[in-house]
Amino acid sequence: RKNLPRLLESLARIEGLEWIRLHYTYPEGFPLEVLDIMKKYPNICHYIDIPLQHISSRILKSMRRGINGEGTRKLLKVIREKIPGVSIRTSLIVGYPGETAKEFRELKDFVIQERFDRLGVFTYSHEEGTEAFRLADDVPTSVKRKRADEIMHIQEQISYELNLTKVGSVMKVLVDREEGEFFIGRSAQDSPEVDNEVLIRKSGQKVKPGNFYKVTITEAMSFDLVGEILS
Repeated sequence: RKNLPRLLESLARIEGLEWIRLHYTYPEGFPLEVLDIMKKYPNICHYIDIPLQHISSRILKSMRRGINGEGTRKLLKVIREKIPGVSIRTSLIVGYPGETAKEFRELKDFVIQERFDRLGVFTYSHEEGTEAFRLADDVPTSVKRKRADEIMHIQEQISYELNLTKVGSVMKVLVDREEGEFFIGRSAQDSPEVDNEVLIRKSGQKVKPGNFYKVTITEAMSFDLVGEILS
């Protein structure tokens, strides 16, 4: 049975679990009850990783995603209304077989309008055994790369603008490792390896990877933040 809300609530009640994070939640049949559980428990990160892949209804149908462009927009609206300030990560595919210039523009407009907190882009890869393998891989590699670069250029500016709003705030940060003059950590808005990081300047305090610290954000970069541990 589909029982994610019940599982999530059971996990949230376990003492000592600081962060619980939802990854790879498919938009088709997204269990909206999860949002009520997320609001109820502070140790569930207000973060949702939802791989949307595209916004063109024709392409989504070909991908057999089980949801169209309109349904995708409505779902995002509900998520944001239920969890104000939620961080949404998504992944997109460009250069899918038959993707037209118009459909790509629709995807770009979608990224501009939605202002995702985190976003990754993949160029379509023609792999045997997938539903799309029977289709002609007709978008040239150079076009795929150009489209991916365009999306990431847009996202870089969005990420920078969102990061600027965090300067001066205090964030709970999990320190992952030490690199040169910095400790490298993550906020509740960031998954390991794929998302932004918080670079913490060393200033003499004893900092241990694996622990949480309160960090004052002092600087914003395109994708990362810079901060200092709050004394």
